Amino acid sequence: MSADTHAQTGPGQGDFDHRMAVFGSDDEFVAAALPFLAEGLAAPGEPPPVAIVAPAGLDLLRDALGSDAGKVGFIPHTDWYTGSAANAVARSAGYLAAHAGPGGRIHLLMEPDWAGRAGSSPRETAEWIRYESLANLLFAPFSTTAMCAYDTRTAGLALVEAARRAHPATGVYEAPPALVRELDAVPLAPPPDDATPLPAPTAEAVRAWSARHGLPAPEAELFGAAVTEAAAALGPVTGTVLWGRAPSCVCELRLPHRVADPLAGFVPPPTGELEPGQGLWFTRQVCAYVDVRDHAEGSTVRIQYA
Repeated sequence: MSADTHAQTGPGQGDFDHRMAVFGSDDEFVAAALPFLAEGLAAPGEPPPVAIVAPAGLDLLRDALGSDAGKVGFIPHTDWYTGSAANAVARSAGYLAAHAGPGGRIHLLMEPDWAGRAGSSPRETAEWIRYESLANLLFAPFSTTAMCAYDTRTAGLALVEAARRAHPATGVYEAPPALVRELDAVPLAPPPDDATPLPAPTAEAVRAWSARHGLPAPEAELFGAAVTEAAAALGPVTGTVLWGRAPSCVCELRLPHRVADPLAGFVPPPTGELEPGQGLWFTRQVCAYVDVRDHAEGSTVRIQYA
C-alpha cells in the first residue's frame, strides 16, 4: 500500500491540506482511511469528518469504526460526483460553506467515482487532474484537510501517477499553473468542415442553431446562455463557430487576447447559487467541457454542451 498522507503547506497555499492515499485492496483502503478519520475526530474546533467514497467503502468504514461510526458523516460518492469537474468544485465549495467549522476546518475523505465518468477516458482524466491541481489554489484560503482516495482497481495506474503530480507531498508535485499549462498544451482538433459560423455569439442564434441540431428547447436555451455568459466574460469575440448534434453540441469562440487566469470560471460566486450573470462560472457549471487554448494570435475557447 502506498499512501501520501502527511500534511503540507507551501508558498501561497495557505492552510489547505491536500493529501492523497493510494490503495489496491479493501484492507489497504481501511488502513489509510481510519487514521485520517480518527485525526478528524480528534481535531479541536472541527465538525465530524466526512467520508465521500464508494458505497462498498462506506460499509467497510462503518464496520471498522464500530461505535465511532455514528460520529462520522457518510456520503456515497455517486451522490457527490454527479457531473463535471467544475460541478465537483461547486459542490465542495457549497459543502464547506454550509458544514465546515471556522475557516473551513473539516476533514474530508474523497473518492471520485472512477468507475463512472471520472477518469473514464484520456479526455476525462485531463479534466479531473486539472480539477485536482486547481484545488490547491481554489481552496488555499481554507483550513480544510482533504484526502483524495485512489483505488488502483478502478482508477488505474496511469490516472494515479497523473494525480500524484497534483498533490503536494507526493515527491512529484507540480505547481498548478505549470501543470495546467501542460494539460492545456494538448492541441484541440480543428472544427469540422461543416461547422456553422455565426456573426456574433448571441443567445438567440446559439439557441436556434442548437434546436435545429437536436437539443430540446430548455437545453438549447441553457446552451445559448452558457455561450453568451462566456463571451461576455472573456470578450471581445472575433469569431464564433458551432458544430455537432445533440447531446454534444459545440461552440468555439475566438478571442484576440489571451486568457491568463488559470482559475477563470472555477472560482465560485459569493452566493453559491447558479444564475445568469456569473460569466464563465455559469458556463462551466452547465456544460460538460470548457477548453481554453492560448496561442500567438489570442485564445480559443471551446464549449461543449452534453
